[in-house]
Parts: sequence; C-alpha cells; structure tokens
Amino acid sequence: MSDFPEPRFIDVNGVTLEVFTAGDPDGDPLVLCHGWPELAYSWRHQVPALAAAGYHVIAPNQRGYGRSSRPDAVTDYDIEHLCGDLTALLDHFGHDDAVFVGHDWGAIVVWNLAMLHPRRVRAVANLSVPFLIR
Repeated sequence: MSDFPEPRFIDVNGVTLEVFTAGDPDGDPLVLCHGWPELAYSWRHQVPALAAAGYHVIAPNQRGYGRSSRPDAVTDYDIEHLCGDLTALLDHFGHDDAVFVGHDWGAIVVWNLAMLHPRRVRAVANLSVPFLIR
C-alpha cells in the first residue's frame, strides 16, 4: 500500500527494531502493537487515518518479527524485554508517554506495559484479547 511508510531501523533495548512511523513527530504519540503471526503491516489501513488525525503513529515489528532483531535466547522474549522495547522507543522519539493499541499478542504486551510502566502509558486500547489476571 502506497500510504504505508518506509521502515526505519532503530536500536533500542539491546535490539534493532524495524519501525514504521507516520504523522507529526510533535503530535500525540500512538503506538500500534501487532499480534501473532502478524507484522506492523497489519495496521496498514489505520496508519494513514491516524496520521491524518494528527497522531505521531509508531508501528514497530516486535523483536523476532519482520526485519527486527531475533535474539537466540528464549528469555530475551520475556514481557520485561518486550515492554522495555516499547518504552525505549518512546525515549528514542522523545515522548514521555503514549496511547498504546495492541492486537492479539500485542494486546498481551500492552496490558503488561500498563502495569509495569504506568507512567509511560496514557491509555490502552486492545483488540481480541481481554485482560487476564492470574
């Protein structure tokens, strides 16, 4: 799709993430977290509309997906690392917090991000996966 942005490769939290951004870098940040087995491209219809609405849209391919780094150790994919990638992206772009939208596996990451780093999460919107308390 021609409206989907070209990737940027950003070093954060010990990995390199393939990240797609659109919209005003000074706009309200909105981070789109894809599910499994999807990629950031799954947000291709939402990115242009959200950017046009004034958001700074950030859609990373999470570690292990697309052309993002694929660490060998299973422990490098725990929730602390996945959430750390997202907070490091906020730091990279100079945002204190953001609205996070997650789908499927991305929803699980975003639910946990809100609990682990509540000051970095302005709001959460999740699709297809409810919040579960163990």
